[in-house]
Amino acid sequence: MCGTGKACPLSRTAVLAGLSAALWAPLAGAEPIPVRFVEGVSHGFLTLRTADAAQIASGDLLQFARRGEIESRMVFRFRDGSVLDETVVFTQQRVFVMKSYRLSQRGPAFAEDTDITLERASGKYRVKTTAHKDGAETVLDGVLEMPADTYNGMVLTVAKNLARGASETIHVVAFTPAARLVPVELAPAGEHKVLVGELTKSATRYVFKPKPGPWLSVIASVLGRMPPDSHAWILTDEVPAFVRFEGPLHPAGPLWRIELTSPRWPD
Repeated sequence: MCGTGKACPLSRTAVLAGLSAALWAPLAGAEPIPVRFVEGVSHGFLTLRTADAAQIASGDLLQFARRGEIESRMVFRFRDGSVLDETVVFTQQRVFVMKSYRLSQRGPAFAEDTDITLERASGKYRVKTTAHKDGAETVLDGVLEMPADTYNGMVLTVAKNLARGASETIHVVAFTPAARLVPVELAPAGEHKVLVGELTKSATRYVFKPKPGPWLSVIASVLGRMPPDSHAWILTDEVPAFVRFEGPLHPAGPLWRIELTSPRWPD
């Protein structure tokens, strides 16, 4: 976390942009994740908290089915006026395939405004950052070859579709601000009791762990720390359901907690 308590800027690691692609290598023969539970039209309600449980934003999770694709959008509106808006488009014919990804972070909760786009078919990505202080813009464009198991914005969806007790390693693209393929291990780490109303349910905790590599050591040296693990809790009844996530929402960000919430009537 930056000294101001804001999410750290992506551009603070701009030195990484000039690193050779030889610093990383995608896993050979990476396979996409099979679909066990299809996604569909839905609208969920979320809350975003800091590591010490202070609420900082309220959000929506929206899913639409369009022309054989699913568009999943997560939007958080912060109390200070900031907005985090993430959209992923994917297909789910037998296996999950990410088609496109977009992330926008704006406002004082972030050290700078950031817009990221990623297209699977072309491999093109674009990262634009805008400084709050003087409005200076920095744009980075590039092309990245992505394996079949690249799942930006879909890690929770993938975790819900793992067989009970199974682990899997997938890829995500981290923007630092240059795009880097990151192998991430998804592994179950025990069962936890969760109360839903007066009912007791069992949730599996998953650990999302970036796998070591030369690029990860470089990022750690620039950030002054190794990118932390993330954690997700998923109910493991007949139909799996997400209940909590803890971790950074980008490699240089603070630890935040995403939880479900319910509508309530005003007094």
